Amino acid sequence: MQQRAVGDTGLKVSRLGLGTAMWGLEVDEHEARDQLATFVDAGGTLVDTALAYARGASEELLGRLLDDVVRRDQVVLATKGGFRTDGDRPIRDASRRTLLQNLDTSLRRLDTDHVDLWQVHVWSNTAPVEETMAALDQAVSSGRARYVGVSNYAGWQLAQAATWQRAVPTRVPLASTQEEYSLLNREVEREVLPAAAATGLGVLAYSPLAGGVLTGKYRSGTPADSRGAGRLSAAVERYLDEHGRAVVEAVARAADGLDWTPMQVALVWLRDRPQVTAPILGARTAVQLKAALATEDLTLPDAIVAALDDVSGE
Repeated sequence: MQQRAVGDTGLKVSRLGLGTAMWGLEVDEHEARDQLATFVDAGGTLVDTALAYARGASEELLGRLLDDVVRRDQVVLATKGGFRTDGDRPIRDASRRTLLQNLDTSLRRLDTDHVDLWQVHVWSNTAPVEETMAALDQAVSSGRARYVGVSNYAGWQLAQAATWQRAVPTRVPLASTQEEYSLLNREVEREVLPAAAATGLGVLAYSPLAGGVLTGKYRSGTPADSRGAGRLSAAVERYLDEHGRAVVEAVARAADGLDWTPMQVALVWLRDRPQVTAPILGARTAVQLKAALATEDLTLPDAIVAALDDVSGE
């Protein structure tokens, strides 16, 4: 699999990443093992998790598999801190004390002494941006993180944080931002992507298939075993409006013409967007993951890219 630099840094990652948000929830250890092996065998390196995923079960499961399924040094290990849930209540805390405690917890769960990319999961008003960024500096200076980034920041928040880090040579520049991005959600193109481009950040794109909607499986209803039928139904339903259905139909037509699957069309469109370092794949099975990884040698014709751009624009 091709490798790409993360923004203006020397960090290199595979141009598709493996997401583990469902590990420990919908993905058990046996399936996670198969997914990780399949991903690494295809040349994938970027594996993304977070303190909050499955309330810690994702990191713990990944930690058990590292050095068993794959050597720790074969993957670019990324995690996030500053966000967790208490029941159904989200807790955002990007204070230096909490962030560094979160990092230590993640390292213990992952059974490693460092992560390759440590990200602030969400913007938080619990501390000034300079305090949050100081925690990232300390993580790198202590050797617990090699590179740092943010996630789910608005354009102005991203610009402020990245500019603060670049203002003084002793601070650690941000490497990346992780944002939701797909043919059904192009909101980041308005302000986040310009801010990332101006400050030299790579973009990691999560939910590249809009919760599975872009695979076309909801065109004639909601399958009983799909995410849309369960606890993620609200995340899926927001894309099943008139605009969403038009985009999905356009993707399906393009797939028919190319003899591809709709998933391949949607994923290749995103993978090759300017500034995107890597879409993050959140598969439920190794079979699904293998189908996504089969896009490595595919490229969309310019005419189809332009047509998809047009129909998915708002």
